[in-house]
Amino acid sequence: MIIRLLLAAIVAGLVSGVLMTGAQELKVTPLILHAEQYETGRAVGHSADVSSPALILLGELFNPIDHAFAHADGEEDSAILLGLDRLGGTLMANLVTGAGFSLILLAASLMAGNRITLRTGVLWGAAGWLVFQFLPAIGLPPELPGFPAADLGERQIWWMATVVLSAIALYFLVLRNEPWAKALGVVVMAAPHLYGAPRPIDISSDVPALLGAEFAVAALATTAFFWVVLGLLLGGAVDRFGRA
Repeated sequence: MIIRLLLAAIVAGLVSGVLMTGAQELKVTPLILHAEQYETGRAVGHSADVSSPALILLGELFNPIDHAFAHADGEEDSAILLGLDRLGGTLMANLVTGAGFSLILLAASLMAGNRITLRTGVLWGAAGWLVFQFLPAIGLPPELPGFPAADLGERQIWWMATVVLSAIALYFLVLRNEPWAKALGVVVMAAPHLYGAPRPIDISSDVPALLGAEFAVAALATTAFFWVVLGLLLGGAVDRFGRA
């Protein structure tokens, strides 16, 4: 049974990664290409990522568009990753990350004793989006190339802590009924944001703030699409192939 569950999770993640790539090409890539027109050079101390440290931490596997491509100076030929162009590299990253996140979602549902199904898939997908995308983005929103950023190591530490605490908080808020658990969940969820995310010393940028805001919304929207689709596909796959 466990083998069928693992295979179901991998297939669901791969399909979700393909659909995610299409959504990014429509909504995210044009904004990155637009931002590259404003980029006159990388500021000292600014890393080359275009999204949250989560994506760097995971090996650039869930970057809205891989950061290696975001600084291609407008030349598609220079945007190469393992011999792939921008779209190919993004697709590869999304396939690997989709499968990885699907396995994480499956493991979380099994550990919680609440197996994911087609009926509950959207809820599990929404939980994944909250933990890995939305709640960390409150402190570290997705960034376009050319935007200032704090030290990468500090952002990675803050992001990891936020993801772990957010997952714990959701467990207490959703899966426990005791009043003390609900109160603890609120405190745990708020803790990293009360502490505060790392901030760059210099916040000046040639990229318009409106473009940055549009990118953050587009990145969060496409990841929300990914997680909902992943939850539905994983729940359906588990329903069909996960029976003993």
